[in-house]
Amino acid sequence: MKIRPLNPDEVPPMELLLLADPSKELVETYLERGTCFVAESDGLITGVYVLKGLTDDTIEIVNVAVAEQYQGEGLGKRLVNHAVHHAKSLGYHSIEIGTGNSGMGQLALYQKCGFRITDIDRDFFTRNYPEPIYENGIQCRDMIRLSQTIGST
Repeated sequence: MKIRPLNPDEVPPMELLLLADPSKELVETYLERGTCFVAESDGLITGVYVLKGLTDDTIEIVNVAVAEQYQGEGLGKRLVNHAVHHAKSLGYHSIEIGTGNSGMGQLALYQKCGFRITDIDRDFFTRNYPEPIYENGIQCRDMIRLSQTIGST
């Protein structure tokens, strides 16, 4: 398996991106301002993440998704760790990521990758998405923000 930036002539894997974020409009917005990376195995895209700079020192992972048939095999962790290492190689000092309050697996994954909870954006999902989102039987209302220091300031 190889993780690489999406080539400029390639169409982003929208089906995968929409697994992590059901708003096509929001996905398209951050695709325009960020860099999309794909995990590829035997010519098949199995995972994706998008990095977007926030400030000169901070970058954000705005989407991480793994194709359903490859979930549970450690690919999400590889994608997140790749994003962290890539951000560090670009000279960023911190990296952020957000997930819904209902994303128990994502919260565990990000903390296993060294992220710490730093903030809660209350009602983020009810403010920004027209339809309610449910995961693990819980309505996704709040954005849990996590970050990690990756370089010296």
